[in-house]
Amino acid sequence: MDERDEVRAKGPRGTLGVAVIGTGRMGADHVRRLNDVISGARVAAVADLDAERAGRLADGIEGATAYTDPAAAMDDPGVDAVLIASPGPAHEATLLDAFARDLPVLCEKPLTPDAASALRVLEAEQKLGHRRVQVGFMRRYDAGYRTLKSLLDAGTYGRPLMLHNKHRNADTPPGFTNAMMINDSVVHEIDVTRWLLDEEITAVRVLRPAPTGNAPDGLSDPQLILFETAGGQVVDTELFVNCGFGYQVGCEAVCENGTARIGDDHGVFVNTAGHWGGTITPGFVERFEDAYDRQVQRWVDATRRGEVEGPSCWDGYAAAAVCEAGVRAQATGERVAVELIERPDLYR
Repeated sequence: MDERDEVRAKGPRGTLGVAVIGTGRMGADHVRRLNDVISGARVAAVADLDAERAGRLADGIEGATAYTDPAAAMDDPGVDAVLIASPGPAHEATLLDAFARDLPVLCEKPLTPDAASALRVLEAEQKLGHRRVQVGFMRRYDAGYRTLKSLLDAGTYGRPLMLHNKHRNADTPPGFTNAMMINDSVVHEIDVTRWLLDEEITAVRVLRPAPTGNAPDGLSDPQLILFETAGGQVVDTELFVNCGFGYQVGCEAVCENGTARIGDDHGVFVNTAGHWGGTITPGFVERFEDAYDRQVQRWVDATRRGEVEGPSCWDGYAAAAVCEAGVRAQATGERVAVELIERPDLYR
Protein backbone atom coordinates (compact mmCIF):
# COMPACT_ATOMS: atom_id res chain seq x y z
CA MET A 1 0.00 0.00 0.00
CA ASP A 2 1.54 3.32 -1.11
CA GLU A 3 1.12 6.69 0.60
CA ARG A 4 -1.89 7.66 -1.52
CA ASP A 5 -3.68 4.37 -0.77
CA GLU A 6 -3.06 4.89 2.94
CA VAL A 7 -4.77 8.30 2.80
CA ARG A 8 -7.75 6.84 0.95
CA ALA A 9 -7.96 3.96 3.42
CA LYS A 10 -8.50 6.39 6.27
CA GLY A 11 -11.99 7.04 4.88
CA PRO A 12 -13.99 9.74 6.67
CA ARG A 13 -11.10 10.46 9.07
CA GLY A 14 -8.61 11.35 6.35
CA THR A 15 -8.24 14.81 4.83
CA LEU A 16 -8.62 14.70 1.05
CA GLY A 17 -5.63 16.16 -0.80
CA VAL A 18 -6.88 17.92 -3.94
CA ALA A 19 -4.99 18.99 -7.05
CA VAL A 20 -6.69 22.04 -8.60
CA ILE A 21 -6.01 22.16 -12.35
CA GLY A 22 -6.40 25.68 -13.72
CA THR A 23 -5.88 28.78 -11.59
CA GLY A 24 -7.98 31.35 -13.42
CA ARG A 25 -11.12 32.90 -11.95
CA MET A 26 -12.92 29.62 -11.23
CA GLY A 27 -9.81 27.72 -10.21
CA ALA A 28 -8.69 30.41 -7.79
CA ASP A 29 -12.19 30.56 -6.30
CA HIS A 30 -12.20 26.79 -5.79
CA VAL A 31 -8.77 26.99 -4.13
CA ARG A 32 -10.22 29.57 -1.73
CA ARG A 33 -13.28 27.37 -1.19
CA LEU A 34 -11.24 24.25 -0.43
CA ASN A 35 -8.84 26.15 1.80
CA ASP A 36 -11.21 28.43 3.71
CA VAL A 37 -14.84 27.34 3.39
CA ILE A 38 -15.44 23.60 3.32
CA SER A 39 -14.20 20.81 5.58
CA GLY A 40 -12.44 17.51 4.96
CA ALA A 41 -10.11 18.63 2.17
CA ARG A 42 -6.96 20.61 1.56
CA VAL A 43 -5.24 21.96 -1.53
CA ALA A 44 -2.20 19.75 -2.08
CA ALA A 45 -1.25 21.00 -5.57
CA VAL A 46 -2.20 23.56 -8.18
CA ALA A 47 -1.37 23.43 -11.87
CA ASP A 48 -1.47 26.06 -14.58
CA LEU A 49 0.46 26.80 -17.76
CA ASP A 50 1.09 30.22 -16.21
CA ALA A 51 3.79 29.20 -13.73
CA GLU A 52 3.85 32.59 -12.04
CA ARG A 53 0.12 32.59 -11.40
CA ALA A 54 0.17 29.02 -10.08
CA GLY A 55 3.14 29.84 -7.89
CA ARG A 56 1.47 32.87 -6.37
CA LEU A 57 -1.59 30.83 -5.49
CA ALA A 58 0.38 27.93 -4.01
CA ASP A 59 2.60 30.28 -1.98
CA GLY A 60 -0.41 31.31 0.07
CA ILE A 61 -1.31 27.74 1.09
CA GLU A 62 0.70 25.68 3.52
CA GLY A 63 1.82 22.39 1.96
CA ALA A 64 0.63 23.19 -1.59
CA THR A 65 2.99 22.77 -4.56
CA ALA A 66 2.70 24.56 -7.92
CA TYR A 67 3.09 22.76 -11.25
CA THR A 68 2.76 23.66 -14.92
CA ASP A 69 1.89 20.09 -15.95
CA PRO A 70 -1.47 18.66 -14.72
CA ALA A 71 -0.12 15.10 -14.84
CA ALA A 72 2.77 16.07 -12.58
CA ALA A 73 0.33 17.66 -10.13
CA MET A 74 -1.67 14.41 -10.05
CA ASP A 75 1.52 12.49 -9.27
CA ASP A 76 2.18 14.63 -6.20
CA PRO A 77 2.17 12.15 -3.27
CA GLY A 78 -0.27 14.33 -1.34
CA VAL A 79 -2.94 14.24 -4.06
CA ASP A 80 -5.98 11.97 -3.67
CA ALA A 81 -8.45 13.72 -6.01
CA VAL A 82 -8.57 16.28 -8.81
CA LEU A 83 -10.67 19.41 -9.37
CA ILE A 84 -10.51 20.54 -13.01
CA ALA A 85 -11.14 24.25 -13.60
CA SER A 86 -9.03 24.75 -16.74
CA PRO A 87 -10.51 25.86 -20.10
CA GLY A 88 -12.86 23.30 -21.68
CA PRO A 89 -10.58 22.26 -24.58
CA ALA A 90 -8.01 21.00 -22.06
CA HIS A 91 -10.44 18.82 -20.11
CA GLU A 92 -10.27 15.63 -22.16
CA ALA A 93 -6.51 15.14 -21.76
CA THR A 94 -6.66 15.93 -18.05
CA LEU A 95 -9.58 13.57 -17.47
CA LEU A 96 -7.80 10.75 -19.27
CA ASP A 97 -4.69 11.37 -17.15
CA ALA A 98 -6.88 11.18 -14.02
CA PHE A 99 -8.43 7.92 -15.24
CA ALA A 100 -4.96 6.47 -15.79
CA ARG A 101 -4.34 7.09 -12.08
CA ASP A 102 -7.91 6.11 -11.06
CA LEU A 103 -8.35 9.45 -9.31
CA PRO A 104 -11.80 10.88 -8.49
CA VAL A 105 -12.56 14.12 -10.33
CA LEU A 106 -14.81 17.14 -9.99
CA CYS A 107 -14.79 18.66 -13.49
CA GLU A 108 -16.16 22.13 -14.07
CA LYS A 109 -18.57 22.29 -16.99
CA PRO A 110 -18.24 21.57 -19.81
CA LEU A 111 -17.10 17.97 -19.45
CA THR A 112 -15.55 18.68 -22.88
CA PRO A 113 -16.52 21.26 -25.51
CA ASP A 114 -18.16 18.84 -27.98
CA ALA A 115 -20.13 15.60 -28.02
CA ALA A 116 -17.42 13.54 -29.78
CA SER A 117 -14.75 14.25 -27.15
CA ALA A 118 -17.29 13.88 -24.34
CA LEU A 119 -18.18 10.45 -25.73
CA ARG A 120 -14.49 9.48 -25.71
CA VAL A 121 -14.27 10.45 -22.04
CA LEU A 122 -17.46 8.55 -21.26
CA GLU A 123 -16.12 5.42 -22.98
CA ALA A 124 -12.80 5.71 -21.13
CA GLU A 125 -14.60 5.91 -17.79
CA GLN A 126 -16.69 2.87 -18.70
CA LYS A 127 -13.46 0.90 -19.24
CA LEU A 128 -12.58 1.59 -15.61
CA GLY A 129 -15.78 -0.21 -14.66
CA HIS A 130 -16.85 2.47 -12.18
CA ARG A 131 -17.63 6.17 -12.10
CA ARG A 132 -14.85 8.62 -11.32
CA VAL A 133 -16.27 11.96 -12.52
CA GLN A 134 -18.73 14.45 -11.10
CA VAL A 135 -19.47 17.29 -13.56
CA GLY A 136 -19.80 20.77 -12.07
CA PHE A 137 -23.40 21.64 -12.91
CA MET A 138 -23.75 23.61 -9.69
CA ARG A 139 -27.42 24.58 -10.09
CA ARG A 140 -28.35 21.09 -8.91
CA TYR A 141 -27.00 22.18 -5.51
CA ASP A 142 -28.88 25.49 -5.33
CA ALA A 143 -31.50 25.53 -2.57
CA GLY A 144 -34.26 26.80 -4.86
CA TYR A 145 -33.63 24.29 -7.61
CA ARG A 146 -33.39 21.45 -5.08
CA THR A 147 -36.76 22.42 -3.60
CA LEU A 148 -38.32 22.53 -7.06
CA LYS A 149 -36.81 19.13 -7.89
CA SER A 150 -38.28 17.67 -4.69
CA LEU A 151 -41.74 19.02 -5.52
CA LEU A 152 -41.65 17.59 -9.04
CA ASP A 153 -40.33 14.21 -7.90
CA ALA A 154 -43.07 13.99 -5.26
CA GLY A 155 -45.79 14.78 -7.80
CA THR A 156 -47.06 17.56 -5.55
CA TYR A 157 -48.71 19.43 -8.43
CA GLY A 158 -49.16 16.53 -10.80
CA ARG A 159 -47.17 15.72 -13.93
CA PRO A 160 -44.95 18.58 -15.21
CA LEU A 161 -46.02 19.80 -18.65
CA MET A 162 -43.76 22.80 -19.32
CA LEU A 163 -40.83 24.72 -17.89
CA HIS A 164 -40.27 28.46 -18.32
CA ASN A 165 -36.65 29.53 -17.72
CA LYS A 166 -35.06 32.95 -17.61
CA HIS A 167 -31.33 33.58 -17.78
CA ARG A 168 -30.17 37.21 -17.76
CA ASN A 169 -26.69 38.72 -17.47
CA ALA A 170 -25.87 42.40 -17.09
CA ASP A 171 -23.36 42.27 -19.95
CA THR A 172 -20.95 39.98 -21.79
CA PRO A 173 -17.15 39.97 -21.90
CA PRO A 174 -15.28 40.91 -25.09
CA GLY A 175 -15.36 38.20 -27.72
CA PHE A 176 -18.60 36.60 -26.53
CA THR A 177 -20.24 34.89 -29.53
CA ASN A 178 -23.64 33.53 -30.48
CA ALA A 179 -22.36 29.97 -30.09
CA MET A 180 -21.18 30.83 -26.56
CA MET A 181 -24.74 31.86 -25.70
CA ILE A 182 -25.61 28.19 -26.08
CA ASN A 183 -22.38 26.51 -24.96
CA ASP A 184 -21.58 28.77 -22.00
CA SER A 185 -24.99 30.06 -20.88
CA VAL A 186 -27.91 27.86 -21.96
CA VAL A 187 -25.91 24.73 -21.11
CA HIS A 188 -27.11 25.28 -17.51
CA GLU A 189 -30.77 25.29 -18.59
CA ILE A 190 -30.04 22.16 -20.62
CA ASP A 191 -28.78 20.37 -17.53
CA VAL A 192 -31.51 21.52 -15.14
CA THR A 193 -34.18 20.66 -17.70
CA ARG A 194 -32.89 17.08 -17.97
CA TRP A 195 -32.50 16.86 -14.18
CA LEU A 196 -35.81 18.44 -13.13
CA LEU A 197 -37.90 16.46 -15.62
CA ASP A 198 -35.77 13.30 -15.63
CA GLU A 199 -36.10 13.28 -19.41
CA GLU A 200 -33.70 13.62 -22.32
CA ILE A 201 -33.99 16.65 -24.61
CA THR A 202 -34.82 15.42 -28.11
CA ALA A 203 -34.97 18.60 -30.22
CA VAL A 204 -34.03 22.29 -30.09
CA ARG A 205 -35.24 25.47 -31.79
CA VAL A 206 -33.82 28.97 -31.37
CA LEU A 207 -35.79 32.15 -32.05
CA ARG A 208 -33.94 35.43 -32.41
CA PRO A 209 -36.01 38.59 -31.86
CA ALA A 210 -34.77 42.08 -32.68
CA PRO A 211 -31.50 42.54 -30.77
CA THR A 212 -30.98 45.02 -27.99
CA GLY A 213 -28.88 48.05 -28.77
CA ASN A 214 -26.71 47.12 -25.79
CA ALA A 215 -25.40 43.98 -27.49
CA PRO A 216 -22.01 44.12 -29.20
CA ASP A 217 -21.98 44.00 -33.00
CA GLY A 218 -22.69 40.53 -34.32
CA LEU A 219 -24.31 39.19 -31.14
CA SER A 220 -27.99 38.32 -31.45
CA ASP A 221 -29.31 39.10 -27.99
CA PRO A 222 -31.85 38.23 -26.58
CA GLN A 223 -32.78 34.76 -27.81
CA LEU A 224 -35.59 32.31 -27.04
CA ILE A 225 -34.53 28.66 -26.92
CA LEU A 226 -37.13 25.90 -27.12
CA PHE A 227 -36.54 22.30 -26.03
CA GLU A 228 -38.69 19.24 -26.64
CA THR A 229 -38.25 16.26 -24.33
CA ALA A 230 -38.69 12.53 -24.78
CA GLY A 231 -41.65 12.73 -22.37
CA GLY A 232 -43.47 15.31 -24.49
CA GLN A 233 -42.75 18.38 -22.36
CA VAL A 234 -41.89 21.73 -23.93
CA VAL A 235 -39.35 24.02 -22.28
CA ASP A 236 -38.57 27.64 -23.14
CA THR A 237 -35.61 29.72 -22.02
CA GLU A 238 -35.38 33.48 -22.33
CA LEU A 239 -31.68 34.24 -22.70
CA PHE A 240 -30.76 37.92 -22.37
CA VAL A 241 -27.06 38.34 -21.68
CA ASN A 242 -26.80 42.12 -22.05
CA CYS A 243 -29.84 43.16 -20.03
CA GLY A 244 -27.83 45.88 -18.26
CA PHE A 245 -29.26 45.58 -14.76
CA GLY A 246 -27.81 42.44 -13.14
CA TYR A 247 -27.89 38.66 -13.06
CA GLN A 248 -31.23 36.84 -12.87
CA VAL A 249 -31.94 33.14 -13.13
CA GLY A 250 -35.31 31.55 -12.55
CA CYS A 251 -37.50 28.61 -13.47
CA GLU A 252 -41.26 27.99 -13.39
CA ALA A 253 -42.70 24.48 -13.68
CA VAL A 254 -46.21 24.26 -15.08
CA CYS A 255 -47.82 21.04 -13.91
CA GLU A 256 -51.25 19.42 -14.28
CA ASN A 257 -52.54 20.74 -10.94
CA GLY A 258 -50.43 23.79 -10.22
CA THR A 259 -47.25 25.70 -10.84
CA ALA A 260 -44.04 26.25 -8.88
CA ARG A 261 -41.52 29.03 -9.48
CA ILE A 262 -38.06 29.83 -8.15
CA GLY A 263 -35.71 32.76 -8.74
CA ASP A 264 -37.82 35.67 -7.47
CA ASP A 265 -35.77 36.31 -4.32
CA HIS A 266 -34.48 39.89 -4.39
CA GLY A 267 -33.05 39.96 -0.89
CA VAL A 268 -34.41 42.33 1.73
CA PHE A 269 -37.46 44.26 0.52
CA VAL A 270 -37.31 47.93 1.54
CA ASN A 271 -39.42 51.09 1.39
CA THR A 272 -37.45 54.31 1.61
CA ALA A 273 -37.36 57.88 0.23
CA GLY A 274 -40.14 57.32 -2.27
CA HIS A 275 -38.72 54.00 -3.51
CA TRP A 276 -39.44 50.35 -2.82
CA GLY A 277 -37.79 47.10 -3.84
CA GLY A 278 -34.87 44.78 -3.32
CA THR A 279 -31.55 44.00 -4.96
CA ILE A 280 -30.40 41.99 -7.98
CA THR A 281 -27.17 40.03 -7.77
CA PRO A 282 -24.43 41.35 -10.08
CA GLY A 283 -23.13 37.99 -11.35
CA PHE A 284 -23.28 34.22 -11.25
CA VAL A 285 -20.63 33.84 -8.55
CA GLU A 286 -22.72 35.83 -6.07
CA ARG A 287 -26.01 34.21 -7.14
CA PHE A 288 -24.71 30.65 -6.82
CA GLU A 289 -22.02 31.02 -4.15
CA ASP A 290 -23.86 28.73 -1.77
CA ALA A 291 -24.48 26.20 -4.55
CA TYR A 292 -20.75 26.10 -5.37
CA ASP A 293 -19.91 25.60 -1.70
CA ARG A 294 -22.49 22.84 -1.32
CA GLN A 295 -21.37 21.16 -4.55
CA VAL A 296 -17.70 20.97 -3.54
CA GLN A 297 -18.53 19.89 0.02
CA ARG A 298 -20.76 17.08 -1.29
CA TRP A 299 -18.02 15.98 -3.69
CA VAL A 300 -15.42 15.92 -0.92
CA ASP A 301 -17.74 14.03 1.44
CA ALA A 302 -18.64 11.43 -1.19
CA THR A 303 -15.03 11.00 -2.27
CA ARG A 304 -13.90 10.42 1.31
CA ARG A 305 -16.57 7.70 1.55
CA GLY A 306 -15.23 6.12 -1.64
CA GLU A 307 -18.35 7.10 -3.61
CA VAL A 308 -19.18 9.21 -6.67
CA GLU A 309 -22.46 11.10 -6.90
CA GLY A 310 -23.91 14.09 -8.74
CA PRO A 311 -23.90 14.85 -12.48
CA SER A 312 -22.06 12.14 -14.42
CA CYS A 313 -20.10 11.82 -17.63
CA TRP A 314 -23.41 10.87 -19.24
CA ASP A 315 -24.86 14.21 -18.14
CA GLY A 316 -21.81 16.01 -19.55
CA TYR A 317 -22.08 14.12 -22.84
CA ALA A 318 -25.84 14.69 -23.15
CA ALA A 319 -25.42 18.42 -22.47
CA ALA A 320 -22.71 18.64 -25.14
CA ALA A 321 -24.97 16.89 -27.67
CA VAL A 322 -27.87 19.26 -26.94
CA CYS A 323 -25.52 22.25 -27.20
CA GLU A 324 -24.39 21.09 -30.65
CA ALA A 325 -28.01 20.80 -31.76
CA GLY A 326 -28.69 24.23 -30.27
CA VAL A 327 -25.83 25.89 -32.14
CA ARG A 328 -27.09 24.36 -35.41
CA ALA A 329 -30.63 25.50 -34.64
CA GLN A 330 -29.34 28.97 -33.84
CA ALA A 331 -27.53 29.21 -37.17
CA THR A 332 -30.31 27.76 -39.34
CA GLY A 333 -33.50 28.82 -37.59
CA GLU A 334 -34.71 25.24 -37.94
CA ARG A 335 -35.79 22.57 -35.47
CA VAL A 336 -32.77 20.33 -34.92
CA ALA A 337 -33.00 16.83 -33.43
CA VAL A 338 -30.56 15.82 -30.69
CA GLU A 339 -28.41 12.77 -31.45
CA LEU A 340 -27.51 10.56 -28.48
CA ILE A 341 -26.13 7.06 -28.15
CA GLU A 342 -28.02 4.56 -26.00
CA ARG A 343 -27.40 5.29 -22.35
CA PRO A 344 -24.83 2.83 -20.93
CA ASP A 345 -25.68 0.74 -17.87
CA LEU A 346 -23.00 2.49 -15.79
CA TYR A 347 -25.08 5.70 -15.88
CA ARG A 348 -28.56 4.27 -15.39
